[in-house]
Amino acid sequence: MNIALIAHDKKKKQIVNFTLAYEDILKNHSIYATGTTGKHIEEATGLKINKVMSGPVGGDQQIGAMIANNEMDLIIFLRDPLTVQPHEPDVQALIRLSDVHNIPIATNLGTAELIIKCLERGDIDWREVIKETKKDN
Repeated sequence: MNIALIAHDKKKKQIVNFTLAYEDILKNHSIYATGTTGKHIEEATGLKINKVMSGPVGGDQQIGAMIANNEMDLIIFLRDPLTVQPHEPDVQALIRLSDVHNIPIATNLGTAELIIKCLERGDIDWREVIKETKKDN
């Protein structure tokens, strides 16, 4: 599965701790991350991270394009709801695309932990069927 890991500045430490806690699950998947988040995760873990641009300069939109092209299966985006983000329209577009294309998205640590456990149990394997069906059409 292709998994995107994204975090606003004040949530970077949380996403690094999350990836450390669930590294055994994540290592079996292709991990994508926005630039700075990906750099922090790579430095803290042994995970191979496919990095796109930093969120404010287009990384959120790059992940969004992957969603639109049926190339992303799961997103964990730890958002900071208490700080105004200059690229908030990009953030909202990413969430909207996830909803349009039925991509599971977690925007806080509690939901991220639920989704990662679902991934571990195989509850998100339906994404493989969706990808094959869309590829055939």
